[in-house]
Parts: sequence; structure tokens; C-alpha cells
Amino acid sequence: MKTKYLIIGAGPTGLGAAHRLKELGLDDYLVLERHDHAGGLASSFMDDKGFTWDIGGHVVFSHYDYFDDLMDSLLGDERLEHERESWVRSSSTWVPYPFQNNIRYLPREARWECVEGLLPGNRSEVTPANFGQWIDHVFGAGIAKHFMNPYNFKVWATPPELMQFDWIGERVSVVDLKNVLKNIIMERDDVAWGPNNTFKFPLHGGTGEIFRRMAKRVQNRIEYGQSVVSIDADRKIATTDKGLEVEYEAILNTAPLDILTSQWLTEKNDAMIEAAGRLSHNSVYVAGVGLDIKEEQEKNSRCWMYYPESDSPFYRVTNFHNYSPNNVARPGSQLAFMCESSFSEHKPENVDELMDRTIAGLVNTSMLDAARVDDVLTKWDIVVDYGYPVPCLKRDHALRTIQPRLEEKDIYSRGRFGGWKYEVSNMDHSVMQGVEWAERMITGAPETTYSLD
Repeated sequence: MKTKYLIIGAGPTGLGAAHRLKELGLDDYLVLERHDHAGGLASSFMDDKGFTWDIGGHVVFSHYDYFDDLMDSLLGDERLEHERESWVRSSSTWVPYPFQNNIRYLPREARWECVEGLLPGNRSEVTPANFGQWIDHVFGAGIAKHFMNPYNFKVWATPPELMQFDWIGERVSVVDLKNVLKNIIMERDDVAWGPNNTFKFPLHGGTGEIFRRMAKRVQNRIEYGQSVVSIDADRKIATTDKGLEVEYEAILNTAPLDILTSQWLTEKNDAMIEAAGRLSHNSVYVAGVGLDIKEEQEKNSRCWMYYPESDSPFYRVTNFHNYSPNNVARPGSQLAFMCESSFSEHKPENVDELMDRTIAGLVNTSMLDAARVDDVLTKWDIVVDYGYPVPCLKRDHALRTIQPRLEEKDIYSRGRFGGWKYEVSNMDHSVMQGVEWAERMITGAPETTYSLD
């Protein structure tokens, strides 16, 4: 089989590329997808009890007109819009997010520790060399203790001292002492920060519905159940586990960059393999817990909650029933808690125990009444080997070693793990990486979302 452009992976980036190639009038491309469905890490699944689950807490917001127009054309009116309501569980109480802007909700001693750490002379004056030092420098010891350090370790499963901080950008609200004090004294909430303070969600089918519909537009160019096992970059032939050989002119890879460089390339490059070994990622266990709402139970309006403390294994719980009523089997009368726990060599977890620990954590953090544990109707889970690409200290040098060498061979690696840049791996970023790659191939337009700078 021959094709001009070979796309590996029918996730957001691969589908974004395929969709744009078709829009630009080119039909000489092929998408290889190892699963029997499209969506990648943005897939959704219905369990045997009729509950729909995402692979983690996805929300739709955008930095791009193209992406907005694409969502309009895919979903139309079949989506809901929400104002974000997210909270942090700290000191056995609930604090509105962003935590650092709403510490007035903490008990007095913890509140004072946070303020004291922000006072002049108490924050580190050393120029930060890593994420851990940046946290101390920006937030002080109190906020670091009660939220930033434990939460980030739970998310990344990586010590902050092993991470860079250049990725932060709009993802972390910094702190202003004057506003912190004003919010405390005026008893004022400050919750509107961030690009996702409003977000949209499909009415039916979870996040995966977006990419099921997107895949239908290019379905004649997708081969499902075909997992790449080797790429001969000199002969320009990719081979799958089913023996399919595809001769190509250029590749867009959206699979993990370390697998591409260390396993698939038939001609090994020691520099790329060594650089790939410097990349790091975590894994994520997603647990879905569903049950009926009792008549006397009040369903809260929270979207998702963050958990820095050790009384639960998860770092985030999403009230998935609030994203769309159709995420549960009986809309309006059931709850769906979607819980995410990370693990890595720095933070090992026994996955076989995580469902039980998840339910115990829901009880410990007041999400679930202990008397209702036996009322749980469904327990769904998935283990995601590649959860988040960690912006570790060695990442940028590794990418600058690998990516130019691949492009010399007409292999372009983009997407959450293909590009390995967390700061441009939101859903909109990921789709647009594929779109911009397609435009670069056809029109020569430069990519703007993904770069090595």
C-alpha cells in the first residue's frame, strides 16, 4: 500500500491532520489506529450499567477560531455550556479554586501559615532552578505546604524538584499578597481565573463523541486495529503487527515519542535513544463510581475537585453527572464520580487496590456517605500507561535532540505524547497541532502551536 502522508493515531492530533488535509483537497493520506475506535486519550466508553466515562476530566475550551468553528460544525446545539465551579479539599474543608486566591476558607492556623509565607522577606529570593523552587519563590511556605507541593506530586507522580517551570503560563494562577488579604478581610471569593472558567461539553456520548463524529468525516482513510511495529525511515516503509506495509512520503506520528525513537525505527540512532530515555511521564488510573441519588440527598453543583491530601489516592474527582445528564443511565437521578490517580517510579501504586482505595477516599473526603458504599451500582476503570508528559528538567534538550533528526527523515511527531509538551496538549492544542502540520505540508505555512523554543 502506498500513501503520500501516513498518520499514526486517530486521536485529536491525527484526526485534526486528516480533517484538514481533506479540507485542503488532498485525499492521498492514511490513518493507522491500533484500537478499534477513534479518540485516543479523548475517547469515552459506556459501561454495562449505562454510565458514560471519559479517560479523565476533559472539558472543551479554546484558543483558536478554527477549533471553535470545528466544534460548531461537529456538535451544533448538541452540547452544554457550564461555568466552572471547582474546589480544593484541604485541611478537611473545601476551598474554592484557585486555592491561593481563596484561603479565607481554611481553618485559622492554616490560613495564617499561608499568609505568613507571603509576607515580605519570607519567600525565597533565590532565582528558581526548578518547579519546587518556583513554588517556594512565588507562593511561600504555607501555600506550598497546604496545596502546591502535595497536589503537584499527586498529579505528576514526580517530585517538583525534578520538573521545570517554564510550562506554567496560564495553567497556574500566581498570587498577589494584597488581593489575598483583601479577599480574607472582605470575605470575597475569587474564582473566575483561568481560560476554562467556562467550558462546553457534548450532550451525548462524552468527549469521545467529538472524535467519533470527526472520524466519520474521514472514515474511508482510517485503518483500525493496525498497530505500528516498525518504521524503515530510509526505505520509507511502515509495518503493522498485522503485516500491513505502507510506503509513504512523510509521517505524522502521534504515538509516544520514546516508543517511536527507541522501538519502531529500524535504524537505531544512539543520540535519539539516549535523549528519549531522558523523557518522563506518569501513568493514570481512572475510576468511575456510579450510584443513585437518594431523595433526601442534595446534588451539588461542583464541576470538579482537587485533592492534595493523603486521605485519598486521587488528585481529582469530576462530578461527571454535572457535565451532561446523559453521562448516567437515568438522567437526573444518578451520580457519576470520575476519579483520577497517578503513579510512576517516584510514586508507585498497587493498581489492583486502587478501586477500593478510591471508594474509601470518596468517603474520607465527604463525597460519599459511608453508609452508601454498598449502594454503588457501577465500578468502571481504565489504566492509562501514558497519562501526562512530565515537563522534566531534561525534556527540552531531549526534544531538541530528537525532533530535528526525525524531520530530516520526513517524520513529524506531534500531539500530547508525540510532541511531549504538556503546555500545548489541551484538546484544542492537540487538534491544532495536526491542523497546522497539514497546512505546513500542503501550503508551507509555519506551525505556531508546536515549537522547540
